[in-house]
Amino acid sequence: MIEAKEKVYKIYRVLDEKKAFDVKILYIGELTTIADYFIIATGTSSTHVQALADEVEKKLGEEGIFVDHVEKDFASEWILMDYEDVVVHIFQQEAREFYSLERLWADAKEIVLDNRL
Repeated sequence: MIEAKEKVYKIYRVLDEKKAFDVKILYIGELTTIADYFIIATGTSSTHVQALADEVEKKLGEEGIFVDHVEKDFASEWILMDYEDVVVHIFQQEAREFYSLERLWADAKEIVLDNRL
């Protein structure tokens, strides 16, 4: 079974390769039992948001890592992908500002990864 940290690295790389903006990784494992990590990213349009989610699901699926649950709004302003211990939130900019997850989870530790990982 793959560790949460390894999932985080894989998801981060996919989002980075597909040109997601402002990708943040929050370690929430000490604050809640819903997951260990949140990954928050921004797409430039509904098409980009959907493409980011599709690519994450495809690339991880190729490695035998399957999404447990996906939620999204009709206009693809946001998509949530639940990988059990890692939850991916992909937003358009306005939706990201509206939901303000970084503010809501301000006590979480931000994990900074090098783009060359």
